[in-house]
Amino acid sequence: MKIEHIAMYVTDLERTKEFFEKYFDATSNSGYHNQTTDFRSYFLSFDDGTRLEIMHKPVMENADKSLARTGYIHIAFSVGSRERVDELTARIKKDGYEVISGPRTTGDGYYESCIVGVEGNQIEITV
Repeated sequence: MKIEHIAMYVTDLERTKEFFEKYFDATSNSGYHNQTTDFRSYFLSFDDGTRLEIMHKPVMENADKSLARTGYIHIAFSVGSRERVDELTARIKKDGYEVISGPRTTGDGYYESCIVGVEGNQIEITV
């Protein structure tokens, strides 16, 4: 069994797509638009075949995203090396996104950083 894809609603579909393309080398499909409901989405694919569906519809609740809450909390990307973790974290920070931890080795042995990315969503960057 495998997870087929993960999906998230976003307020700015194009900005979110560009974020994942820029920092995580996502490749987007051409998008989907339901003319009746004005629902729009993109499937973003990553090198290993993992996919993230980003979606938007005209009426959505946009609740605050506290850093410690129940439910899904972050997406983790493995970038292959400690050096790449350091480089990508520095690049994202330079571009104005908040780094909330790391880069560091965690108590359970992961080398990682965690950032608050597009639309306040947490992203872990790990080896």
